[in-house]
Amino acid sequence: MKTITFWMKTLTAIPQVSKEEWFSLDIISKWLVATRSAVFIMTAISCAIGGLLAYYYTGAFNAINFIVCLMGLVFAHAANNLLNDLIDYRKGIDNENYYRTLYGPQIVEKGYTSTSTFYMYILVTLLFAVACGVFLVLQTDTTTIYLMAAGILFLVFYTWPLKYIGLGELTVVIVWGPLMIGGAYYITSNGFWNWDVIYLSLLYAIGPTSVIFGKHIDKSDKDIEKRVYTLPVLLGEKVSRHTTIVIWLLQYILIGFFIYKGILGLSFLIVVLALPKYLQTAKVFLEPKPLQPIPGIKTTWPLYFASYAFVYNRRFSILFLAGLILQIVISIII
Repeated sequence: MKTITFWMKTLTAIPQVSKEEWFSLDIISKWLVATRSAVFIMTAISCAIGGLLAYYYTGAFNAINFIVCLMGLVFAHAANNLLNDLIDYRKGIDNENYYRTLYGPQIVEKGYTSTSTFYMYILVTLLFAVACGVFLVLQTDTTTIYLMAAGILFLVFYTWPLKYIGLGELTVVIVWGPLMIGGAYYITSNGFWNWDVIYLSLLYAIGPTSVIFGKHIDKSDKDIEKRVYTLPVLLGEKVSRHTTIVIWLLQYILIGFFIYKGILGLSFLIVVLALPKYLQTAKVFLEPKPLQPIPGIKTTWPLYFASYAFVYNRRFSILFLAGLILQIVISIII
């Protein structure tokens, strides 16, 4: 029971684990900690949106394909996080108490595990993701091969060089949008395609991107020193904070536009329940990051803006998903 409780904890927050605690963990707990599994919810919601859109637009829902797709995407996300840590470790980015080693254990940098064992983590995780992809290719057609190849390309090259040259944020939009949602739609619908799904996927994907954006704002000063030129580094801290606020506002505007065009139903107005959290979070982003944690305010320090962005994005994403489910229920009843 204690082990399961810890698993659930890792899926909701990034835990601080000492080296002594690390050695007492089971292998699944270690993998969940190493892969920063708390962020998998963004991938799971993207896949769920793609699967539900498949049912809504085509009436088809291949449950086996959907489940395998979900597992494959989660393991691909996990592999990316592991590769990110490995590459940053190899390039010396995570030494000297860099942000990554402060908000959660960077197990290879901190010596929790050997490099060879960390390679094994990556290999097994990648193999599982690839196995899911191969299964889906055999179940569908060559289009899935292209989707899989694009996913592998972004997975391998996100940390370097894309993140280092201001293209990491654009990569996240593409991956969490057309690739994840569009791919899940295509696979779950047994090979149908719909451009409206691509537009909707981009609407959703800028939400998860805002979390990465917030994270890169948090560590922009350190990234400048390390010569990691993320988009917030290139835009500047103040412009990046205001850009994030506009990104969230754009989601509401686009939902209103799609409802007007008949692409989305009125059920998606449920996202307005996230407006109070949006206003609260936007207020935070209007001001510079404090020099130290604010007493009584829970954040994964030194990640400040990323913590607020994650909480807000989770609220908006769940409501967006709820709107889609309501739309499907209404369509069945009518």
